[in-house]
Amino acid sequence: MDGTPRTDGTPASGGTPGTPGTSPRTLRTPRTPLRVGLIGYGLAGSVFHAPLIAGTEGLVLDTVVTANPDRQRQAAAEHPGVRTVADTDALFARAAGLDLIVIASPNRTHVALARTALEAGLPVVVDKPLAATAAEAEELAELAERRGLLLGAFQNRRWDNDFLTVRRLVRDGALGEVYRFESRFERWRPRPKGGWRESGDPAEIGGLLYDLGSHVVDQALALFGPAATVYAETDVRRPGAEADDDTFIALTHTSGVRSHLWVSATTAQLGPRFRVLGSVAGYVKYGLDPQEAALREGRRPADDRAAWGVEPECAWGRLGSGESPLTGGGDPVPTLPGDYPAYYAAVAEALRTGGEPPVTAREAAEALRVLEAARVSATEGRTVRVREEEVSAV
Repeated sequence: MDGTPRTDGTPASGGTPGTPGTSPRTLRTPRTPLRVGLIGYGLAGSVFHAPLIAGTEGLVLDTVVTANPDRQRQAAAEHPGVRTVADTDALFARAAGLDLIVIASPNRTHVALARTALEAGLPVVVDKPLAATAAEAEELAELAERRGLLLGAFQNRRWDNDFLTVRRLVRDGALGEVYRFESRFERWRPRPKGGWRESGDPAEIGGLLYDLGSHVVDQALALFGPAATVYAETDVRRPGAEADDDTFIALTHTSGVRSHLWVSATTAQLGPRFRVLGSVAGYVKYGLDPQEAALREGRRPADDRAAWGVEPECAWGRLGSGESPLTGGGDPVPTLPGDYPAYYAAVAEALRTGGEPPVTAREAAEALRVLEAARVSATEGRTVRVREEEVSAV
């Protein structure tokens, strides 16, 4: 099924939408930008959220929360006119002057901050993972629904150029009936960087299973629907690393499709980003979407909107049957442009209309249910069945 979200703010098919409601707060008029408070100005906040928010028509980056003086200066330099405050107390003290809170702080803080924002009457977007468990995500979703507030998960990889291309091929039937989906998000980083993302402390919700795994699982569920069973392997391979840095996840979807997903920081020879096999043809695509690299380099979508997310022809994937793409077999498939700006455009539209965010908290909860099952599987060395209300061993 085609579960990629629309850019008009309607929910993805196959997700479980929350109850639409009207915020008890009055939003600005359609001509007045909605004011955004951003919590966190590390990698996620400074590279992804801040530039995408600032570049979205109808949104304005109003306040950035960071206790780091260097990051405060960085935010002020990169976004002239933005307020910088050192803690969330200062942010929530002026809740009446804000229309949206975006949480891009360390994973361990996501649930508490989202709850505080919702209780203050503010719509919220949370960077992935929304929470540590599906139960926590469901609790937040229920709170947002009771308050009539938007609660969305930031899953920007649904707008990667290669994923958008796979989605179209699946939707258009170019592959026939898909039976196997392979997705790899691999890197070669033989030395750990350190920091909370690579901490072995479970409270940090670090490691690749919850980091890049959040993306590849979300993409698989968006394409092919819920997972019935999960098998996973999580390893710590690099000297000095504490959290999983080489992880494999196998899903059997209720639709019958099997997804094999790899996330790794220890891959000396990178495999294809996607290999999708169907009854008529297969599609193979190497390389990564260019948007993250562009954002890290300081480029912005508005610099050249027509060229944003576009990759050269030499990077296109290939579609064929019985040929090897490594020897030029199959036909090149033009890669659709990546479109990270579509995420916050959809959020702005949802806030104006009372609609759903492009990725709902319920969808995030479903992905977390799979990640929890994967952790159980890797620990116990067995396949785990994902049920609606609980995770159980097969």
